[in-house]
Amino acid sequence: MATAQTRTSSNRTQTRKTRRTGRRDPQAITLLKKDHREVEQMFDEYEQLDDDREKLELFGKIALALKVHTQIEEEIFYPEERGEVDDDLLDEAHVEHESAKKMIAELERMKPADEYYDARVKVLGEYVKHHVKEEEQPGGIFSQAKKGDEDLDAMGERLKARKEELMMKLGGARKQ
Repeated sequence: MATAQTRTSSNRTQTRKTRRTGRRDPQAITLLKKDHREVEQMFDEYEQLDDDREKLELFGKIALALKVHTQIEEEIFYPEERGEVDDDLLDEAHVEHESAKKMIAELERMKPADEYYDARVKVLGEYVKHHVKEEEQPGGIFSQAKKGDEDLDAMGERLKARKEELMMKLGGARKQ
C-alpha cells in the first residue's frame, strides 16, 4: 500500500495507508479477467436469444471458452499459486470447476428445445459469475496471488500459449 500524509485537526502530520491507483494487473491476472468478461458477455447475450440454432451456436462458444479457461487455471495458475494462495480457496475453485464441467457436459447432450435447457444455461451462468466473484474479490485468489512471489507476467505468457494451443485443439481454427 502507498502512504499519504494528511493534516489532523491539531495540525499534526499523520501518515496513513492508501490504495495504490494506476497499477496494472500482471499479465496472468489480466488474461484470466479478460476471459471472465468475455464469458459473462456471452451469457448476457444468450439471455436475449430466441432462435434455437443461435442458442446452440452461442452455447458452443460458451462451453469452449469455459473448458479452455478452467483447463489453463487447473494446469498452470492454481498449481503455481499453491503456497501463495489459501489452500481452501484453491480447493473450492477446483470443486466449482468440476461442477461447471458436469453442467457443461449435461448441456452438450441436450438441445435448446429440451425441457430446462435455457434454465440450465442460466444456472451455469450464475454459477460462473459466483466463481468469478470469488476469484476477483478483495482477499480472493487473484488478490492473494498478486501479493505472492510468483512472476505473474511470466505465468501470463505460459497461460496465453496454453490457451492458444487448447483453442486450436478443442475449437478448430478459432483463435482467441
